[in-house]
Amino acid sequence: MCAELQLVVDAHAQLGEGPIWDDESKRLYWVDILSNHLHAYDPATKVNRTWDVGQHVGTVVPRAQGGVMLALYGGFAAFDLETEEMTFFTDPEADLPGNRFNDGKCDPAGRFWAGSMAYENPSDQGNLWRLDLDGSVHKIMDNIAISNGLVWSSDSKTFYYIDTRAYNVRAYDYDDASGNISNERVVIEVKQGMGGPDGMAIDAEDKLWVAHFGGGCIRRWDPESGRVMETVDVPAAQTTACAFGGPDLDTLYITCAAMGLSDAQRAEQPHAGGLFAIKTSVRGRPTFRFAG
Repeated sequence: MCAELQLVVDAHAQLGEGPIWDDESKRLYWVDILSNHLHAYDPATKVNRTWDVGQHVGTVVPRAQGGVMLALYGGFAAFDLETEEMTFFTDPEADLPGNRFNDGKCDPAGRFWAGSMAYENPSDQGNLWRLDLDGSVHKIMDNIAISNGLVWSSDSKTFYYIDTRAYNVRAYDYDDASGNISNERVVIEVKQGMGGPDGMAIDAEDKLWVAHFGGGCIRRWDPESGRVMETVDVPAAQTTACAFGGPDLDTLYITCAAMGLSDAQRAEQPHAGGLFAIKTSVRGRPTFRFAG
């Protein structure tokens, strides 16, 4: 079982998302998509540093050669945390101005995967992209509503993926050498009343921790049986994503959103948009870095 949930940054983020632990700097990166903010939280000092990156930022991943990689409204880019210099790689959706990037992560080989969604009425306008180490970009999927929740199994043979509007978690056979996926199947069906499946983390036992947007919680799912194993309640209905972090990878960090809440809802959820943390009885898995 888990310990008590703690509020670690009362950020009031519009759309807090994309938490990811950097085991080198011992910091948790995360973003506020609609505020153009990249954050780095240091649990040792309890300081949360913020950068305004100038445009909507869907996700962040550490980069092997230093700094971080971002999936921005304007495409894939490298960001130097010290000089604040941005270096753009490519914008695969330059012809889709109504779209923005959303969730993303790196695969075991160090490729950067990130998906997109429409700003208005998302249904099938989104895509899933893969940025390879040589800078080439490849469309992996299309006809996606809200691209979310990318993780890989511990043996690097299975890729798990969420399209929030589909209310399920899908699994694919993953080939680490090529980065290709195949053999799609649904492993978890989410009931509508549970809240939409959003961001996702995977633990050392290959169980899936899924944020439920509108459900105010994180659920630990067994992809083998499709059943809920554990629930972490969050005092913010719009729970968006989670990631394991800390020196022992036994702290689950949780992001959420304050956007669109009424005055009454804000009074009921005064810490909506905050960054939360909770100790877990199981450890997570290390983060993959962009190797390009």
